[in-house]
Amino acid sequence: MTRREWLGGAAAGMLAALPFPAHAQRMVSVRDTGARGDGAALDTDAVNRAIAQVARAGGGTVTVPAGRYLCFSIRLMSHVTLMLAEGAVIEAADPARHPGHYDLPEERGDQLYQDFGHSHWANSLIWGDGLSDVAIVGAGRIEGTGLTRNGPGSRWRRQAGERPLSMRGMSDADVARLEPDEAAMRGIGNKAISLRDCTRVHIADVTIRKGGHFALLITGCCSVVLERLAIDTDRDGIDLDGVRDVRVENCRVNSPNDDAIVVKSSFALGRLVPSENVVIRGCTVLGFDLGTMLDGTRGTTLQFAPDRDRPTGRIKLGTESNGGYRNVLIERCRFEHSRGLALETVDGGAMEDVTARDLVMRDVTTAPIFVRIGDRRRGPPGTGIGRADRIRISDVEASGIDGRYPAILAGLPGQPIRDLALERIHLAFLGGGTAADAARRPEELAQAYPEPSMFGVPPAWGLWCRHVAGLRLDHVTMETAGPEARAPIVLQDTRDVRVAAVPFWERRLLLD
Repeated sequence: MTRREWLGGAAAGMLAALPFPAHAQRMVSVRDTGARGDGAALDTDAVNRAIAQVARAGGGTVTVPAGRYLCFSIRLMSHVTLMLAEGAVIEAADPARHPGHYDLPEERGDQLYQDFGHSHWANSLIWGDGLSDVAIVGAGRIEGTGLTRNGPGSRWRRQAGERPLSMRGMSDADVARLEPDEAAMRGIGNKAISLRDCTRVHIADVTIRKGGHFALLITGCCSVVLERLAIDTDRDGIDLDGVRDVRVENCRVNSPNDDAIVVKSSFALGRLVPSENVVIRGCTVLGFDLGTMLDGTRGTTLQFAPDRDRPTGRIKLGTESNGGYRNVLIERCRFEHSRGLALETVDGGAMEDVTARDLVMRDVTTAPIFVRIGDRRRGPPGTGIGRADRIRISDVEASGIDGRYPAILAGLPGQPIRDLALERIHLAFLGGGTAADAARRPEELAQAYPEPSMFGVPPAWGLWCRHVAGLRLDHVTMETAGPEARAPIVLQDTRDVRVAAVPFWERRLLLD
């Protein structure tokens, strides 16, 4: 296929808008290297030949015309753009049905402090390590039919805080189904796209359905742009781990069973690496039934995620937080039928200079806002307690909030959240708290996995703060649709509170 034949209409415009313009100078179609695109023949080798051919020639674009390409691991290379035309589908092959397997997990020593999924990249449908100037673009689709969402947990010896408290009632057999033995994962793929230690990455316009454990795992990369992605997946959507200078913009991510867009700083690189200078802008995160964002039906039959809490979705910092986070901006985002914003540091890292603003939340399945310092310390000896400083959350409008869970700001004794502002926020709850709920004094649970449900039902229906130093409340309003026996606001071990333009009845409770 000639360059002129492949181009035409929308494709010509896509080529003109390549994130790396130099890649337009050389084009190779996967059809030219033997791909059939019939959904039956394995096209792995043909796609990898096209990528290698372009890379050897100094870089360019590998085009994937309309068709269904059944593949095991596709190995990206530097200076290559993979362009999926409209109507092109890369389908993850299934080792149980197709002859072949995914690339084996890398041997990188004893990975103790993060789970199997975070610790390996090669066992993916599309992956790259140590690359530069690499892109995946186009109106095509990635379908993770043959990927698994499962994988072993960490091999950390302490274990407290490894799983949410909501999973306490699960049997060993239930957990084993979600976390199979590592040996069982050999040859199995559990990520759609996985990149490690890459520089200048651009992924745009692609649709991903069923991405495995991670639809996108971006670890230790810098100068990354993810934009206009549509992801409807069975576990995590976009995971950014130990990254720098990243922009996630105008993406839609539906992930009812796990988090939608997550910033982490695990020990996967074998050293402390913060995530810093991250912008998440104009995105929508959802927790509707799998596949129903893409087909438009937005189903709500799923009542509980695998952790036995309600559907997930959401934007989160955490849980893996060894290296901490700096300079994170979350703005103009929408949460639908999902958990709310979660900002967590529990593994020793510092969470500082985080801004979240212009957020709209509808049908919030747990707390609308959850800020937590914990003492899980899943890390090597010497790992300390993390800290949370200078957090600004503003211009939030949330409705249909599960009546059990207020906004929760929870530090630790002697390690409070510091300098936190809530400004121009309106929260509408469903209500239902009882007098028994109002009398509760939740345990500290310092070592527990952080989730809003970890404390049970808190004693406030609107805002519960514990161990906070330097709290500003400005134009914070709340309402409840049902009866409530709890106070709207409860502050415990919270000092240096500044209140502006809060309704009188809330102000009175704050100052009592």
